[in-house]
Amino acid sequence: MIDVLHSIFNKKGSVDKHKTPRKLNVSIVPTVGYTLSTGFTIGASSVSTFFTGADHKGNESVVNLQAFYDSHSQQTFITQSNIWSANDQWKFVTDLRVNKYPDVTYGLGSATTTSTAQNIDYNYVRLYQTFLKKVTDQFYAGGGYDLDYHYNITEQPIADDKISDFKRYGETPSSHSSGFNLDALFDSRPNPVNPLGGFYANLIYRNNLKDLGSDSQWSSLQLDMRKYFKLSDHSNNVLAIWSYTWLVLNGKPPYLDLPSVGNDTYNNTGRGYAIDRFRGRNMLYLETEYRFGITRNGLLGGVAFANVESYPRNVTSNINKLLPAAGSGIRIKINKHSDTNLGIDYGIGTDGSHGVFVNLGEVF
Repeated sequence: MIDVLHSIFNKKGSVDKHKTPRKLNVSIVPTVGYTLSTGFTIGASSVSTFFTGADHKGNESVVNLQAFYDSHSQQTFITQSNIWSANDQWKFVTDLRVNKYPDVTYGLGSATTTSTAQNIDYNYVRLYQTFLKKVTDQFYAGGGYDLDYHYNITEQPIADDKISDFKRYGETPSSHSSGFNLDALFDSRPNPVNPLGGFYANLIYRNNLKDLGSDSQWSSLQLDMRKYFKLSDHSNNVLAIWSYTWLVLNGKPPYLDLPSVGNDTYNNTGRGYAIDRFRGRNMLYLETEYRFGITRNGLLGGVAFANVESYPRNVTSNINKLLPAAGSGIRIKINKHSDTNLGIDYGIGTDGSHGVFVNLGEVF
Protein backbone atom coordinates (compact mmCIF):
# COMPACT_ATOMS: atom_id res chain seq x y z
CA MET A 1 0.00 0.00 0.00
CA ILE A 2 2.89 2.39 0.76
CA ASP A 3 4.47 1.60 -2.63
CA VAL A 4 1.17 2.44 -4.34
CA LEU A 5 1.08 5.85 -2.64
CA HIS A 6 4.72 6.47 -3.56
CA SER A 7 4.01 5.64 -7.21
CA ILE A 8 1.01 8.00 -7.30
CA PHE A 9 3.00 10.94 -5.96
CA ASN A 10 6.20 9.96 -7.82
CA LYS A 11 8.27 9.96 -4.67
CA LYS A 12 11.80 8.77 -5.31
CA GLY A 13 13.22 5.78 -3.55
CA SER A 14 9.88 4.14 -2.89
CA VAL A 15 11.43 0.69 -3.20
CA ASP A 16 14.90 -0.15 -1.89
CA LYS A 17 15.74 -3.78 -2.49
CA HIS A 18 19.04 -3.44 -0.62
CA LYS A 19 17.56 -1.99 2.53
CA THR A 20 18.19 -3.96 5.74
CA PRO A 21 15.09 -5.96 6.73
CA ARG A 22 13.08 -4.27 9.42
CA LYS A 23 13.23 -5.72 12.92
CA LEU A 24 9.71 -4.42 13.66
CA ASN A 25 6.82 -4.29 11.19
CA VAL A 26 3.53 -2.70 12.21
CA SER A 27 0.28 -2.89 10.22
CA ILE A 28 -2.64 -0.74 11.39
CA VAL A 29 -6.02 -0.66 9.66
CA PRO A 30 -8.80 1.72 10.77
CA THR A 31 -12.11 -0.02 10.19
CA VAL A 32 -15.47 1.33 9.14
CA GLY A 33 -17.67 -1.38 7.71
CA TYR A 34 -20.17 -4.14 8.15
CA THR A 35 -19.92 -7.82 9.05
CA LEU A 36 -22.46 -10.51 9.77
CA SER A 37 -21.37 -10.86 13.41
CA THR A 38 -21.08 -7.18 14.33
CA GLY A 39 -23.36 -5.18 12.07
CA PHE A 40 -21.93 -1.74 11.25
CA THR A 41 -18.64 -1.30 13.06
CA ILE A 42 -15.93 1.28 13.68
CA GLY A 43 -12.53 0.63 15.20
CA ALA A 44 -8.99 -0.44 14.40
CA SER A 45 -6.93 -3.58 13.99
CA SER A 46 -3.17 -3.91 14.29
CA VAL A 47 -0.68 -6.69 13.59
CA SER A 48 2.95 -6.23 14.67
CA THR A 49 5.71 -8.70 13.81
CA PHE A 50 9.30 -8.67 15.01
CA PHE A 51 12.37 -10.79 15.66
CA THR A 52 13.89 -11.02 19.12
CA GLY A 53 17.33 -11.85 17.71
CA ALA A 54 19.59 -9.16 16.26
CA ASP A 55 20.26 -11.32 13.19
CA HIS A 56 16.55 -11.32 12.20
CA LYS A 57 16.51 -15.11 12.24
CA GLY A 58 14.42 -17.66 14.09
CA ASN A 59 10.69 -17.54 14.66
CA GLU A 60 8.81 -14.29 14.15
CA SER A 61 6.87 -12.89 17.10
CA VAL A 62 3.35 -11.57 16.48
CA VAL A 63 1.16 -9.16 18.48
CA ASN A 64 -2.49 -8.57 17.49
CA LEU A 65 -4.58 -5.68 18.80
CA GLN A 66 -8.26 -5.06 18.06
CA ALA A 67 -10.67 -2.43 19.35
CA PHE A 68 -14.22 -2.08 17.98
CA TYR A 69 -17.60 -0.54 18.63
CA ASP A 70 -20.53 -1.60 16.47
CA SER A 71 -24.21 -1.08 15.81
CA HIS A 72 -25.08 -4.07 18.01
CA SER A 73 -23.62 -2.04 20.94
CA GLN A 74 -20.78 -4.52 21.23
CA GLN A 75 -17.58 -3.04 22.65
CA THR A 76 -14.53 -5.20 22.08
CA PHE A 77 -10.88 -4.94 23.09
CA ILE A 78 -8.56 -7.85 22.32
CA THR A 79 -4.79 -8.22 22.54
CA GLN A 80 -3.14 -11.49 21.58
CA SER A 81 0.60 -12.09 21.48
CA ASN A 82 2.93 -14.93 20.54
CA ILE A 83 6.41 -13.81 21.59
CA TRP A 84 9.58 -15.86 21.20
CA SER A 85 12.64 -15.43 23.40
CA ALA A 86 16.16 -15.20 22.00
CA ASN A 87 17.20 -18.36 20.12
CA ASP A 88 13.55 -19.52 20.26
CA GLN A 89 14.07 -21.27 23.60
CA TRP A 90 10.76 -20.03 25.04
CA LYS A 91 7.41 -18.93 23.67
CA PHE A 92 5.05 -16.68 25.68
CA VAL A 93 1.41 -16.77 24.60
CA THR A 94 -1.07 -14.18 25.96
CA ASP A 95 -4.77 -13.67 25.21
CA LEU A 96 -6.43 -10.74 27.01
CA ARG A 97 -9.99 -9.57 26.25
CA VAL A 98 -12.43 -7.10 27.75
CA ASN A 99 -15.84 -7.12 26.05
CA LYS A 100 -19.29 -5.66 26.56
CA TYR A 101 -21.18 -8.04 24.40
CA PRO A 102 -24.90 -7.92 23.63
CA ASP A 103 -25.27 -11.17 21.72
CA VAL A 104 -27.71 -13.65 20.24
CA THR A 105 -27.73 -17.34 21.19
CA TYR A 106 -29.72 -20.01 19.39
CA GLY A 107 -29.57 -22.93 21.81
CA LEU A 108 -27.51 -26.11 21.89
CA GLY A 109 -26.55 -28.55 19.17
CA SER A 110 -26.37 -28.59 15.38
CA ALA A 111 -30.13 -28.56 14.72
CA THR A 112 -31.00 -25.07 15.99
CA THR A 113 -32.67 -22.56 13.66
CA THR A 114 -33.06 -18.80 13.58
CA SER A 115 -36.53 -19.24 15.12
CA THR A 116 -34.84 -20.21 18.41
CA ALA A 117 -32.81 -16.98 18.62
CA GLN A 118 -32.74 -15.16 21.95
CA ASN A 119 -30.98 -11.97 23.00
CA ILE A 120 -28.46 -12.23 25.81
CA ASP A 121 -26.23 -9.49 27.26
CA TYR A 122 -23.05 -9.88 29.28
CA ASN A 123 -19.66 -8.42 30.11
CA TYR A 124 -16.65 -10.62 29.58
CA VAL A 125 -13.03 -10.74 30.77
CA ARG A 126 -10.56 -13.31 29.48
CA LEU A 127 -6.98 -13.86 30.62
CA TYR A 128 -4.99 -16.73 29.16
CA GLN A 129 -1.24 -16.96 29.80
CA THR A 130 0.89 -19.87 28.63
CA PHE A 131 4.65 -20.51 28.79
CA LEU A 132 6.20 -22.97 26.33
CA LYS A 133 9.76 -24.40 26.46
CA LYS A 134 11.63 -25.72 23.45
CA VAL A 135 11.95 -29.51 23.59
CA THR A 136 13.27 -30.27 20.11
CA ASP A 137 13.45 -28.32 16.88
CA GLN A 138 9.95 -26.88 16.17
CA PHE A 139 8.36 -28.70 19.14
CA TYR A 140 7.45 -26.96 22.41
CA ALA A 141 5.65 -27.96 25.61
CA GLY A 142 4.50 -26.10 28.69
CA GLY A 143 1.52 -24.84 30.63
CA GLY A 144 -0.22 -21.84 32.08
CA TYR A 145 -3.40 -20.34 33.50
CA ASP A 146 -6.81 -19.65 31.89
CA LEU A 147 -9.61 -17.42 33.22
CA ASP A 148 -13.03 -16.77 31.68
CA TYR A 149 -15.27 -14.42 33.68
CA HIS A 150 -18.76 -13.47 32.48
CA TYR A 151 -20.86 -11.07 34.56
CA ASN A 152 -24.03 -8.99 34.32
CA ILE A 153 -25.56 -11.81 32.29
CA THR A 154 -29.18 -11.05 31.35
CA GLU A 155 -31.51 -12.79 28.93
CA GLN A 156 -34.52 -11.27 27.23
CA PRO A 157 -37.68 -13.39 27.53
CA ILE A 158 -38.73 -15.52 24.57
CA ALA A 159 -42.19 -15.08 23.06
CA ASP A 160 -44.98 -17.41 24.22
CA ASP A 161 -43.17 -17.93 27.54
CA LYS A 162 -41.01 -20.68 26.05
CA ILE A 163 -38.09 -21.94 28.13
CA SER A 164 -34.75 -21.28 26.45
CA ASP A 165 -31.84 -23.71 26.29
CA PHE A 166 -29.92 -21.24 28.43
CA LYS A 167 -32.48 -21.59 31.24
CA ARG A 168 -32.65 -25.36 30.84
CA TYR A 169 -28.88 -25.60 30.99
CA GLY A 170 -28.67 -23.47 34.13
CA GLU A 171 -29.06 -19.70 33.90
CA THR A 172 -26.76 -17.70 36.20
CA PRO A 173 -26.05 -13.94 36.51
CA SER A 174 -22.29 -14.60 36.31
CA SER A 175 -19.83 -17.42 35.70
CA HIS A 176 -16.18 -18.15 36.47
CA SER A 177 -14.01 -20.72 34.75
CA SER A 178 -10.54 -20.74 36.24
CA GLY A 179 -7.91 -23.41 35.77
CA PHE A 180 -4.53 -24.51 34.48
CA ASN A 181 -3.63 -25.65 30.99
CA LEU A 182 -1.08 -28.05 29.57
CA ASP A 183 0.10 -27.23 26.08
CA ALA A 184 2.04 -29.03 23.31
CA LEU A 185 2.97 -27.16 20.13
CA PHE A 186 4.60 -28.09 16.81
CA ASP A 187 5.10 -25.25 14.32
CA SER A 188 7.15 -25.42 11.13
CA ARG A 189 5.55 -22.41 9.40
CA PRO A 190 8.16 -19.86 8.24
CA ASN A 191 5.68 -17.00 8.62
CA PRO A 192 2.66 -17.36 10.98
CA VAL A 193 0.91 -14.26 9.59
CA ASN A 194 0.77 -15.57 6.01
CA PRO A 195 2.10 -19.15 5.79
CA LEU A 196 3.35 -20.36 2.40
CA GLY A 197 4.13 -23.81 3.72
CA GLY A 198 4.67 -25.88 6.84
CA PHE A 199 2.57 -27.59 9.47
CA TYR A 200 1.06 -26.37 12.75
CA ALA A 201 -0.41 -28.47 15.56
CA ASN A 202 -1.44 -27.21 19.01
CA LEU A 203 -2.88 -29.50 21.70
CA ILE A 204 -4.33 -27.80 24.81
CA TYR A 205 -5.68 -29.59 27.86
CA ARG A 206 -7.54 -27.35 30.33
CA ASN A 207 -8.65 -28.33 33.84
CA ASN A 208 -10.86 -25.88 35.77
CA LEU A 209 -10.79 -26.23 39.56
CA LYS A 210 -12.92 -24.82 42.34
CA ASP A 211 -9.72 -24.29 44.35
CA LEU A 212 -8.69 -21.78 41.66
CA GLY A 213 -12.03 -19.94 41.76
CA SER A 214 -13.98 -21.87 39.13
CA ASP A 215 -17.73 -22.26 39.67
CA SER A 216 -17.49 -25.94 38.79
CA GLN A 217 -14.87 -28.51 37.98
CA TRP A 218 -14.64 -29.37 34.30
CA SER A 219 -11.99 -30.09 31.72
CA SER A 220 -11.63 -29.71 27.97
CA LEU A 221 -9.31 -30.59 25.11
CA GLN A 222 -8.57 -28.51 22.01
CA LEU A 223 -6.61 -29.74 18.99
CA ASP A 224 -5.78 -27.17 16.30
CA MET A 225 -4.03 -28.55 13.16
CA ARG A 226 -3.11 -26.65 9.98
CA LYS A 227 -1.24 -27.76 6.86
CA TYR A 228 -0.08 -25.55 3.97
CA PHE A 229 0.85 -26.73 0.48
CA LYS A 230 2.72 -24.28 -1.81
CA LEU A 231 1.50 -25.34 -5.23
CA SER A 232 4.26 -23.91 -7.42
CA ASP A 233 7.80 -22.57 -7.24
CA HIS A 234 6.71 -19.78 -9.57
CA SER A 235 3.88 -18.36 -7.47
CA ASN A 236 2.69 -18.00 -3.88
CA ASN A 237 -0.53 -19.90 -4.51
CA VAL A 238 -1.31 -22.06 -1.48
CA LEU A 239 -3.79 -24.78 -0.54
CA ALA A 240 -4.44 -24.57 3.22
CA ILE A 241 -6.29 -27.12 5.37
CA TRP A 242 -7.49 -26.48 8.93
CA SER A 243 -8.90 -28.96 11.45
CA TYR A 244 -10.18 -27.74 14.83
CA THR A 245 -11.52 -30.09 17.50
CA TRP A 246 -12.87 -28.82 20.83
CA LEU A 247 -14.15 -31.39 23.32
CA VAL A 248 -15.52 -31.19 26.87
CA LEU A 249 -14.02 -34.19 28.63
CA ASN A 250 -15.94 -34.09 31.90
CA GLY A 251 -17.98 -31.83 34.17
CA LYS A 252 -20.42 -29.10 33.18
CA PRO A 253 -18.94 -25.86 31.78
CA PRO A 254 -20.91 -22.60 32.08
CA TYR A 255 -23.20 -22.08 29.09
CA LEU A 256 -21.12 -19.22 27.66
CA ASP A 257 -17.90 -21.27 27.89
CA LEU A 258 -19.20 -24.14 25.76
CA PRO A 259 -17.65 -24.63 22.30
CA SER A 260 -19.32 -22.37 19.72
CA VAL A 261 -18.90 -20.84 16.26
CA GLY A 262 -16.23 -18.17 16.13
CA ASN A 263 -14.97 -18.69 19.67
CA ASP A 264 -11.73 -20.42 18.75
CA THR A 265 -8.50 -18.64 19.70
CA TYR A 266 -8.68 -16.08 16.89
CA ASN A 267 -12.49 -16.02 16.41
CA ASN A 268 -12.21 -17.29 12.84
CA THR A 269 -14.10 -20.58 12.66
CA GLY A 270 -17.36 -20.72 10.75
CA ARG A 271 -17.12 -18.12 7.99
CA GLY A 272 -20.67 -18.09 6.69
CA TYR A 273 -22.20 -17.88 10.18
CA ALA A 274 -22.38 -15.23 12.89
CA ILE A 275 -20.37 -15.77 16.07
CA ASP A 276 -22.23 -18.08 18.50
CA ARG A 277 -24.69 -19.21 15.80
CA PHE A 278 -24.12 -22.81 16.96
CA ARG A 279 -23.05 -24.03 20.39
CA GLY A 280 -22.69 -27.44 22.00
CA ARG A 281 -20.75 -29.72 24.31
CA ASN A 282 -18.32 -30.67 21.54
CA MET A 283 -17.20 -29.03 18.31
CA LEU A 284 -15.76 -30.69 15.18
CA TYR A 285 -14.54 -28.37 12.44
CA LEU A 286 -12.78 -28.71 9.06
CA GLU A 287 -11.95 -25.98 6.54
CA THR A 288 -9.97 -25.74 3.33
CA GLU A 289 -8.93 -22.60 1.46
CA TYR A 290 -7.23 -21.94 -1.88
CA ARG A 291 -5.17 -18.74 -1.91
CA PHE A 292 -3.99 -17.21 -5.20
CA GLY A 293 -2.43 -14.03 -6.51
CA ILE A 294 -4.20 -11.56 -8.77
CA THR A 295 -1.53 -8.93 -9.42
CA ARG A 296 2.13 -9.75 -10.07
CA ASN A 297 3.41 -7.43 -7.35
CA GLY A 298 1.33 -9.19 -4.67
CA LEU A 299 -0.86 -6.19 -3.88
CA LEU A 300 -4.09 -8.06 -4.67
CA GLY A 301 -4.99 -11.70 -4.18
CA GLY A 302 -8.03 -13.89 -3.77
CA VAL A 303 -9.28 -16.91 -1.86
CA ALA A 304 -11.99 -19.54 -2.19
CA PHE A 305 -12.97 -21.49 0.93
CA ALA A 306 -15.33 -24.14 2.25
CA ASN A 307 -15.92 -25.42 5.77
CA VAL A 308 -18.07 -27.91 7.65
CA GLU A 309 -18.78 -28.25 11.37
CA SER A 310 -20.85 -30.21 13.87
CA TYR A 311 -21.76 -29.94 17.57
CA PRO A 312 -22.51 -33.48 18.79
CA ARG A 313 -23.17 -34.45 22.40
CA ASN A 314 -21.04 -37.54 21.83
CA VAL A 315 -18.29 -37.53 19.20
CA THR A 316 -18.16 -41.33 18.90
CA SER A 317 -21.84 -42.02 18.22
CA ASN A 318 -23.84 -38.82 17.78
CA ILE A 319 -22.50 -36.93 14.75
CA ASN A 320 -25.88 -36.63 13.08
CA LYS A 321 -25.80 -33.26 11.31
CA LEU A 322 -23.10 -31.44 9.38
CA LEU A 323 -23.23 -27.67 8.86
CA PRO A 324 -21.52 -26.56 5.63
CA ALA A 325 -20.52 -23.07 4.47
CA ALA A 326 -18.49 -21.68 1.58
CA GLY A 327 -17.43 -18.43 0.01
CA SER A 328 -14.70 -16.35 -1.56
CA GLY A 329 -12.85 -13.14 -0.91
CA ILE A 330 -10.07 -10.72 -1.80
CA ARG A 331 -6.71 -10.02 -0.16
CA ILE A 332 -5.03 -6.60 -0.08
CA LYS A 333 -1.35 -6.46 0.87
CA ILE A 334 -1.11 -4.05 3.79
CA ASN A 335 2.53 -4.67 4.72
CA LYS A 336 4.93 -6.38 2.28
CA HIS A 337 7.68 -6.75 4.91
CA SER A 338 5.57 -8.93 7.22
CA ASP A 339 3.42 -10.19 4.30
CA THR A 340 0.26 -9.06 6.13
CA ASN A 341 -2.97 -9.06 4.12
CA LEU A 342 -6.34 -7.47 4.76
CA GLY A 343 -8.95 -10.16 4.08
CA ILE A 344 -12.51 -9.34 3.03
CA ASP A 345 -14.65 -12.45 2.51
CA TYR A 346 -18.25 -13.24 1.71
CA GLY A 347 -19.56 -16.50 3.16
CA ILE A 348 -22.83 -18.42 2.79
CA GLY A 349 -24.11 -21.01 5.28
CA THR A 350 -27.34 -22.87 5.90
CA ASP A 351 -30.72 -21.56 7.13
CA GLY A 352 -30.31 -18.32 5.14
CA SER A 353 -27.03 -17.35 6.80
CA HIS A 354 -24.68 -15.16 4.74
CA GLY A 355 -22.50 -12.11 5.24
CA VAL A 356 -19.17 -10.29 5.07
CA PHE A 357 -16.17 -11.29 7.21
CA VAL A 358 -13.11 -9.05 7.66
CA ASN A 359 -9.72 -10.11 9.04
CA LEU A 360 -6.27 -8.52 9.31
CA GLY A 361 -3.96 -11.39 8.47
CA GLU A 362 -4.98 -14.73 7.06
CA VAL A 363 -7.94 -16.50 8.66
CA PHE A 364 -5.69 -19.48 9.48
